[in-house]
Amino acid sequence: MSTFRTDTPFLKNVLKDMELGKIQLPDFQRDWRWDDYRTRSIIASVSQAFPIGMIMELEMGGRDTQFGSRSFDGVNPESDLADPEFLVLDGQQRLTALYQSLMVGTAVFKRNAKGTEDRRLCYYLDMRKCLEPETEREEAVLSYEENREKTLQLEMFPRSTVDFSLVDDQYAHAVFPVHRIFDSDDWGDAYKAYWRDREDPSSMGQLFNKFNSQVIKHFEQYTVPILILEKETSREEVCRVFERVNNRGLTLTVFELLTAIFAASGFQLRDDWNRRKERLAEWSVLQKFDGPSFLQTLTLLATNANPKTSTSCTRKSILRLSVEDYKRWADEVEEGLKRAVRFLHSEQIFDDNSLAYPAQLVPLAAILANLREEANIGEQKKLARWYWCGVLGELYGTSADLRFANDLAEVPAWIKGGAAEEPATVREAIFLDDRLEELRNKNSAAYKGVHALLMTNGCLHFKTGETIGLQTAFNESIDIHHVFPIAWCKANEIDKDVYNSIINKTPLARETNNSIGAKAPSEYLPMLQDDAGIDQGTMDRLLDSHLICADALRQDDFERFFKARKKALFKASRKAMGKPVVPDGDNDSDASA
Repeated sequence: MSTFRTDTPFLKNVLKDMELGKIQLPDFQRDWRWDDYRTRSIIASVSQAFPIGMIMELEMGGRDTQFGSRSFDGVNPESDLADPEFLVLDGQQRLTALYQSLMVGTAVFKRNAKGTEDRRLCYYLDMRKCLEPETEREEAVLSYEENREKTLQLEMFPRSTVDFSLVDDQYAHAVFPVHRIFDSDDWGDAYKAYWRDREDPSSMGQLFNKFNSQVIKHFEQYTVPILILEKETSREEVCRVFERVNNRGLTLTVFELLTAIFAASGFQLRDDWNRRKERLAEWSVLQKFDGPSFLQTLTLLATNANPKTSTSCTRKSILRLSVEDYKRWADEVEEGLKRAVRFLHSEQIFDDNSLAYPAQLVPLAAILANLREEANIGEQKKLARWYWCGVLGELYGTSADLRFANDLAEVPAWIKGGAAEEPATVREAIFLDDRLEELRNKNSAAYKGVHALLMTNGCLHFKTGETIGLQTAFNESIDIHHVFPIAWCKANEIDKDVYNSIINKTPLARETNNSIGAKAPSEYLPMLQDDAGIDQGTMDRLLDSHLICADALRQDDFERFFKARKKALFKASRKAMGKPVVPDGDNDSDASA
């Protein structure tokens, strides 16, 4: 059974229904962004009865397709009071350009390259050029800035300063205002009267008559092909269709969809989220946590608490949320996020750049909201183990919805001791020592994870001897830098992939890294000791906090340093994951904990 039908109404009737509010836009549609060239092009196409493509509409009244709506740009806001009969899914840019140029008596809003309002233009048709077969029709469509004089080079008037907002200038230059296209009789009569007492009135009158029959009639008789999705169409299918036909290639986020759905019930989701986002912005680690992620977390909690549904946070599950669901769980999610911040700080993760997987905030916040009470020391260790298994096991890449659901279903029970079996994320996580040699990209999850793990293990500042904690990280611009400098490695013919691996990197203050420069370790270590006012034994302890073999470093023995640090980092990683340390050369056996 078909869920759509087609129609071909007159363009004038479509634009009139937009004005009356019978045809509107769903709230999830983006703003109108067409430029002057595209507006002139579509006017030119209609003036020649050329096709402008099919419009797609959704019929309102369906139980599952109630979306919030808004008027087209330029339509009188009073039309918002009407309940729309149809929502435009594809064709917003074309219809907006035609409505503003053909129906609005004032100037058309134009947008600049940044999408902000730039200027206001009025559109006119040069009647002579419209009737010249060899002239491209776009050349006959004039865009004219509102209330400003313009100097034109015209055939009849070599250089004329005109103001087309004045009807006499329109008549004198045979330039027709596009916004009079559906009400042209009075303009045509006044135009002929203007020329009646002037030279060549017959010729000028014939010009309008020909323009009327060959151009104006095209607008009056122009029909628009419309494909109408019937009201029985599901909201999921509406969303899929919208994304398929979106000619700008933009993905419609589930947050935008739910905003439109909730608006139909009078609840402004975006306003509520913006208030919560402002409160959460206090913590740097939440900077990448957005509206869709908030909805995912909320959906996990809502579905987990409902005995009739399985735990889920898929797109379809989110779109099934009710306003009541949102109001019930939104505060719980916000509280879970605050507790997630405290947990991450305890693991020495203070900003979004140190967060290996921003997406892991979703199950983390849901788990902590579900637990409700602060975890004791033993429970905190289990939560940390789950977290590091996810990070170092690299388990939260794309399409992690199912893992999120499993985490909420399994981790709280495991933490509280109600489940004998470890969560799947803990069981499935694998981290081999050879993976350390592959970690060279500072944006990769495991790379960030090892960096954060060094901070968690309490690596110390080379100058102050303090733990590189929250205050130091913010005030001293801590980043990860080479232990054996690049220049030294190149001079000693160390392979680029080797010296750029995370094994040869550690958290350092910018000042410390700048003072190291290209020096060999045997040269810069005494310098750092003098600068900090410490002895060799203290410096060795500082190096040990970074899991660096001090003796190998002092001897400039890159190979021994590299092997020892690889082993130390691997051991620390396995410890964080709660996995046994596998003897060298037997790492393939660590699939089970």
